[in-house]
Amino acid sequence: MTEIWIDYLNALDIADLALTDDEILAAVESALIAQGNKQTVIEPRVHLVPESSDKGHFNVLRGYVKTLDVAGVKVVGDFVDNYKVGLPSELAVLNLFSPETGVPTAIIDATAITDMRTGAVTALGAKHLARKDSKILGHVGSRGTSYWNVRLLNHIYDFDEIRIHSRRPESRNAFAEKLEQDLGKKIIVTDNWQDCLEGADILIEATRLPEPTPMFKTEWIKKGALVIPYGTMSAVEFDLTDIMDKMLVDDWGQCGPGRPYGALRAHVDAGKLSEETLHAELGEVAAGLKPGRENDDETILFWHRGLSSTDVALGAALVAKAKANNIGQRIRFR
Repeated sequence: MTEIWIDYLNALDIADLALTDDEILAAVESALIAQGNKQTVIEPRVHLVPESSDKGHFNVLRGYVKTLDVAGVKVVGDFVDNYKVGLPSELAVLNLFSPETGVPTAIIDATAITDMRTGAVTALGAKHLARKDSKILGHVGSRGTSYWNVRLLNHIYDFDEIRIHSRRPESRNAFAEKLEQDLGKKIIVTDNWQDCLEGADILIEATRLPEPTPMFKTEWIKKGALVIPYGTMSAVEFDLTDIMDKMLVDDWGQCGPGRPYGALRAHVDAGKLSEETLHAELGEVAAGLKPGRENDDETILFWHRGLSSTDVALGAALVAKAKANNIGQRIRFR
């Protein structure tokens, strides 16, 4: 019997590996470029809802990146009340496989991967779609992905002003404290959406609403801004798409009609965002196949739902760094 050994990386290993901002961005951008060049398979996510979606659910993401010669499946739980028992709202496991034989090659705690790759897609979206002189960031939400949104965006733009807001004061204050410590700059904490978002150059909505509620007002968006909403439940107004010069997504297969959840679900169902009105997927821009921002006056919308390919790429980068640094464990599969 041929022996099969699996690389296992737990949360402590991931922390020890300490991927740099540039390493994270490079791994995720490689997946975006591969997607743009049609060298990926990204299956639309499926959901397992044990009781009700407002309490929590599981997302199952499946992807293949040809340029890395690796396939993967990630299962991530998203449970809003986990903070009450001292747990993050999202906990995840990523399994990597050989696309040639189906042999499992790695099992990875993907909780941090989920946060990092989401923040990287947000930041890379801004790299291609925001004004180069963007200096004010408005960010609503303090969920796990929010930290990496702000950190990686700031890595690219070095903002003069970062504003944050979330529903619970203890969450937003703790979020601000961590950001100030890690970024070395003052964070403005607001107690309402408008003060956080109005007039910002880049506006991020990463909330966890129990049901669709139009908290994000279109009138707060200045001309030339970049808007990135990605909450599970929509927080934006129905006229949001009316003011946009360009609209982009990460993967139309996950954003298109017939899928549950998402910040622009109502806009897709009504035909306001469609294959005809969509400018591009971000991977097409990253690969140089379609233009991103072309002038400072363009008001641009980028909606991302989460790419399995970026999970796979970041997982592969972690495994490679772990092998180079002798971190992690090897588990015999057979």
